[in-house]
Amino acid sequence: MPIYEYEHLKNYCALGKIFDHSQSIKEAPLTCCPKCGEPIRKLISLTNINTPKTNSELRDLGFTKLVRRDKGVYENVTARDGDSKMVHHDKPETMPNLKKTIRD
Repeated sequence: MPIYEYEHLKNYCALGKIFDHSQSIKEAPLTCCPKCGEPIRKLISLTNINTPKTNSELRDLGFTKLVRRDKGVYENVTARDGDSKMVHHDKPETMPNLKKTIRD
């Protein structure tokens, strides 16, 4: 069952200014504190999203990262075997081979 965070709008009780409450996702949000009856509001909690941080992690997940080095010139920091390290906007042969990363 999900745990939601609520905040007292005025006075708060032994639960504190902000408290957690476990309830079904189908239930309506609480409007008053279950302990003291004071008005409360539901908070938007932080989520835990893990994103790759290194270029090798991005490459292993199938991403291509291009870093601009000059006007129309990019460095492929996630280059795979056979890919050009430098990509020039006017030279299609330097573009990364997407067939290596895109699969059906």
